[in-house]
Amino acid sequence: MNGLRQAGGETRLDARAFDLLCLTMACVLGVHAPHLPWWLTLLLALVLLARWWQRRRDGRRAPLLLKLPLIGLLAATVILRYGTLFGREPGSALAVGLLVLKLLESETARDARVGISFGCFGLMAALLFDQGLVATFVVALGLLPALATLRALEPAQFPTRLPQTLLPGLKLLATAVPLALLAFVLVPRLSSPLWGAPNQAEARTGLSDTMSPGRFTELLTDDRPAMRVSFDGAPPDRQLRYFRAYVMSYFDGFTWHAAQTAGQPPVPIEPAAALRYHVTLEPTHRHVLPALDVPLAAPAGAQMGRDHVILAAKPVDNLLDYTLDSAVRYRLEPQADAQPRRWLQLPAGFNPRAVAQGRAWRQHYGSDAGAIVRTALALFHNDGFRYTLAPAPLGRDNVDDFLFGTREGFCEHYASAFTVLMRAAGIPARVVTGYQGGFWNGMGRYLLVRQSDAHAWSEVWLEGRGWVRVDPTAAVRPERVSLGATAAAGDQLDWTQRGWIEALGNRWDVVNHWWNQGVIGFDTLRQRGLLTSFGIQETGTAMLGLLLAVGMGLCVALGVGWALWHRERPDPLRQAMRRLEAKLARCGVTRRRGEGPQHYLRRAARALPAQRAELERLMDRYLDLRYAHDEPAPELSRRFQRAVREFRPRRVVK
Repeated sequence: MNGLRQAGGETRLDARAFDLLCLTMACVLGVHAPHLPWWLTLLLALVLLARWWQRRRDGRRAPLLLKLPLIGLLAATVILRYGTLFGREPGSALAVGLLVLKLLESETARDARVGISFGCFGLMAALLFDQGLVATFVVALGLLPALATLRALEPAQFPTRLPQTLLPGLKLLATAVPLALLAFVLVPRLSSPLWGAPNQAEARTGLSDTMSPGRFTELLTDDRPAMRVSFDGAPPDRQLRYFRAYVMSYFDGFTWHAAQTAGQPPVPIEPAAALRYHVTLEPTHRHVLPALDVPLAAPAGAQMGRDHVILAAKPVDNLLDYTLDSAVRYRLEPQADAQPRRWLQLPAGFNPRAVAQGRAWRQHYGSDAGAIVRTALALFHNDGFRYTLAPAPLGRDNVDDFLFGTREGFCEHYASAFTVLMRAAGIPARVVTGYQGGFWNGMGRYLLVRQSDAHAWSEVWLEGRGWVRVDPTAAVRPERVSLGATAAAGDQLDWTQRGWIEALGNRWDVVNHWWNQGVIGFDTLRQRGLLTSFGIQETGTAMLGLLLAVGMGLCVALGVGWALWHRERPDPLRQAMRRLEAKLARCGVTRRRGEGPQHYLRRAARALPAQRAELERLMDRYLDLRYAHDEPAPELSRRFQRAVREFRPRRVVK
């Protein structure tokens, strides 16, 4: 059997080949599903299943009146969802949709080959969104159905179970790995990507330059890595692992907004000791570079603002490595701020009870700011406040509702309420957002900071001490700082973030880190330093080309050697043919020098008319197995060998 059949003068796909083609398109849809709208993925999956069922049921072509409206509807859907047909997200959505709709007209071998070609392109396009180890492995496995479909289009294919059908493609991929590694390491890299289409990508869930109480909920339950940090020496204590991202100065009654200090010189800092560390930041599509509190200088390609927030010149759309020096013990701006009003600003008409409480503390304690801070922390610790990731909703006066009503929330609620109380008491205060804690991975020697480690805290300005970090969440839930976000959330997290499953995920992250460093992080700079250990300071394009040529020559030599060795191995078809020739020779039909198998067996059939049909079947099988396949199916070869063993020539007719 094969993947084709003749119908009406046209070569059509049989059910097996069409099933494999549908499986290929399903793989393309599957690898793109994480970044496609769920409803679009569902609709395309239903179209694919409906087409597969219709083809299996009656085998008829899909009508043209159905295909054209579906194509128009797909284009309109993409435009309505993304606003354009161009860019990474809309382009991939349109391409995947067109591939699925291609099944509506896939009836011939040509249609299948075109679909497979663009399907492989669609698989590779998925790496534009995620180049992680698992994603790359899944894309590679997605090529197996495509290779199996192309193999099913070859003539005289014997139907096998799906695993056996996919096995030859797996062997091909394994064979291609050495050459792929050689090309990955030695093909000269460009300093910028080839694609330049406009990108309307939405930022992934992450920190923002605004903060509204309750907004962190999804972030605190997001277990994806945010960054990995390695230190020159021992890592700081957990209580000192505060990574500054944004400093919020303006509060409109609902939302805190980051201070715009880009271009302003950083405020003075008196560091007690500096700590050097290296950060590998996951893509955020934002400019901010989180830094251990407090950074001393910005890395190359970034600038540090007055509040020691570091902003990159371009959004972080790809994995980014940078090195920083920070002071974990310091005095930040010990001199009075020239514009203290912005740190005391509160919107008029909001949260009257919280404002009254802060003013009452001011009247009671006077200028003793330390006593006011301690009183506020004691309020959170002693007055029935509770840490939860599912707090009750708040109204217009959200701080009042939180302090005197619900008394439940997480870091955003506590940082916001504490800062409002401090400003009402006349103490300059601000909200800082970033990350706190992280998991120290002893195997990889780095600190894994996840999105769920996102945190908000406060800073208050105290005379003679400058800006002092105060974490009001720690007054309610000390485990949030001492043990981490997971311990603080407790049973409020889903099962994937608990116990041995979380520990296993942290160990697995070592593999992802190595992949990021060795594969995704293998850029032009690292490629040029490839031979540094051999005394060559910079590997230029000419040297890379020479190494590539030598490597490819070695691969070709190994391939030729393998082919020659494989050729010398016993050929079961040739052995069976020689056995048949020996049987016929005993009956007087000897193969002549230079005589082909077709002419020889036809002559034998004429000489043995009683067994003509049997000999013609043997001839057809041998010719098909020998010349219609690169490598015939083992089952077909065994069938031919069995038929030769069972063949019993009787006599020669003179």
